Amino acid sequence: MTSGAAPRSPSRDEIELKLPCQSLDAIRQKLREQGASPISPLHFESNDLYDDGEGRLRSSESTLRLRRANDETILTYKGAARFEGGIKRREEREIRVSDGEETEAILAGLGLTRRFRYEKQREEWKLEDCVIALDRTPIGDFVEIEGDPTRIRRVVALLGLDPSEAIPYSYAKLYALRRQQDPSLPPDMVFRPAPERSP
Repeated sequence: MTSGAAPRSPSRDEIELKLPCQSLDAIRQKLREQGASPISPLHFESNDLYDDGEGRLRSSESTLRLRRANDETILTYKGAARFEGGIKRREEREIRVSDGEETEAILAGLGLTRRFRYEKQREEWKLEDCVIALDRTPIGDFVEIEGDPTRIRRVVALLGLDPSEAIPYSYAKLYALRRQQDPSLPPDMVFRPAPERSP
């Protein structure tokens, strides 16, 4: 989920909860009131998901992602998700790479191609040893909380969020479901350019 600031369990599992958000400003204010520390200012992220021609990663519910953000490129593998009390847990392995284009070439050499791109604007805070990401995406705003399950539940309560609204899907899966409802959406989850103003 994060650019490396999140706590990690010995098994390198990503443990997180994703919730829709009506007002990121309101959550940001609650974070300040609770004494949360900003750890990553608002920034743009571009995420490319890779798979082979047969879609074996997707069919195994695994993910291979190349993320560009804050002048860094990070390659991440995520295993299949499992859920414990509504909180998602999955293996996560990631490494910073020095050259995104060369990494793309390596992936292509392995028979992997970009299958989906999603973009978001993200900022990160730390509270109760959890990393809280405030995400603005082309399909709405979301809050992701990563950390120990007990602390995640505490942060949810402190921020006045409703755990029953937790979303079990990745952004890729969530967007695929949205496209089923609205086929006019573009193939990738990207911000559309702002319309040009008339002179």
